[in-house]
Amino acid sequence: QVQLVESGGGLVQPGGSLRLSCAASGARFGINAMGWYRQAPGKQRELVAAATSGGRTNYVDSVKGRFIISRDNAKNTVALQMNSLKPEDTAVYYCNAHSKVLAVEYDYWGQGTQVTVSS
Repeated sequence: QVQLVESGGGLVQPGGSLRLSCAASGARFGINAMGWYRQAPGKQRELVAAATSGGRTNYVDSVKGRFIISRDNAKNTVALQMNSLKPEDTAVYYCNAHSKVLAVEYDYWGQGTQVTVSS
């Protein structure tokens, strides 16, 4: 069973920056992708950014140019640097780890960390 521990988050003014970090432990097999999702009140959870073990990254359009995801495969960690934050970025952010073993896919989730962008 993979455990994900998140840190970071909090309250920041519009235009400010925050950094989220996530560390995975207990993985018996390689983690194919790690990323961040978010869920705002009344909305569905959405993928914010993800990074594969091969170094590919993808972002939701609304954060491109503002957020940067970075991953350390050796340490099984992933971070999300969030710059130029907007009120619409306010949400609970969840770390995700995705593995595929013998054609079976697994998703693991962190407990979530609140990000609030407000003046």
